[in-house]
Amino acid sequence: MEITDLKTAIDDYSDAAENGIMDLKGRLDDMETKMARPGSHEDGFFGADDREHKAAFFGGFMQKGDDTALKALETKALSSTGGDGGFAIPTVIDAEIEKQLRLLSPMRSIVKVKTIETSVYKRLVNTSGTTSGWVGEADARSETDTPKLKEIVIEPGEIYANAAATQRALDDMQFDAEAWLQGEVAEEFAVQEGAAIINGDGVDKPKGFLEASNVALIEAVTSSASGDFGGPDDLIDLVHALKARYRMGAKFVLNSATLATIRKMKDTDGNFIWRAGLTEGQPDMLLGYPVVEAEDMPDMGASAYGVAFGNFERAYTLVERMGTRVLRDPYSNKPYVNFYATKRVGGNLVNEEAIKLLQFAA
Repeated sequence: MEITDLKTAIDDYSDAAENGIMDLKGRLDDMETKMARPGSHEDGFFGADDREHKAAFFGGFMQKGDDTALKALETKALSSTGGDGGFAIPTVIDAEIEKQLRLLSPMRSIVKVKTIETSVYKRLVNTSGTTSGWVGEADARSETDTPKLKEIVIEPGEIYANAAATQRALDDMQFDAEAWLQGEVAEEFAVQEGAAIINGDGVDKPKGFLEASNVALIEAVTSSASGDFGGPDDLIDLVHALKARYRMGAKFVLNSATLATIRKMKDTDGNFIWRAGLTEGQPDMLLGYPVVEAEDMPDMGASAYGVAFGNFERAYTLVERMGTRVLRDPYSNKPYVNFYATKRVGGNLVNEEAIKLLQFAA
């Protein structure tokens, strides 16, 4: 086969593969669009019980304050009835809130998220690694070191969002109560979660990786200039402070003000070290690693931990109890009807080796 024919065949194959991928992406986008439409989940994605729960929640409870049907459903399901504890949001709506949370919260999208059914999450972590080696088929095996285990205990606290709408809006047939509740709850949950994962004190909320006791466990690289970067070398040192096995899937986390400074940095050849994502959905890159903007990260300044780099899925675990509950309150804030949504969420650093920090020099 001629070189020209081979090149043509390769180009044809590449075009066909690309077209196939784009076609598949288009189908997935169409499916996601259909699932996001009101009522779409009734087409087989969820059962009759879910549809009944959704109708009782929005048609009776949210719009009219009638909780008779919801109480009957929760009694039938052997779960706790409403009253002061509120009612569980229908599964279809809870799933959509979870989806929006992943889109709105930059930190939730990169840490490990575990759903639990117990009041406390416990996990044993091996802090010393596993001893291993090579032996022949008939050789004696020497004793390996005893692994050093530590127990991680995460007790969820309660996160809440207090959305408000007028009764007139709820009575309006054009008012999309489902989309409104999803947006209000997801946005508030995302703001609170993002702040807690970074700086939370662990009291009735997640303990952030920048909380003092966690920072004491994490190795930090000091910048070569007071309260500032000395140049790209500071970031290169940060990358290579992280062990190679954690760099696969590692990301930079910093706020937009710090990123603005980094975007102006150039290497010795005059090339910018920051690269913008070339296509929609592709992250911006810094030294070959994705960049996540999180406004709760500290600003640049003397002794500040302004940049984090690591594999956050292995470093941090966020746990949540299944289900979101809503309490309807038409009395406290007239003429508004308040919908007090709550969810139990906790989190903590589980592997300090999987993350490193850049601390600006004093």
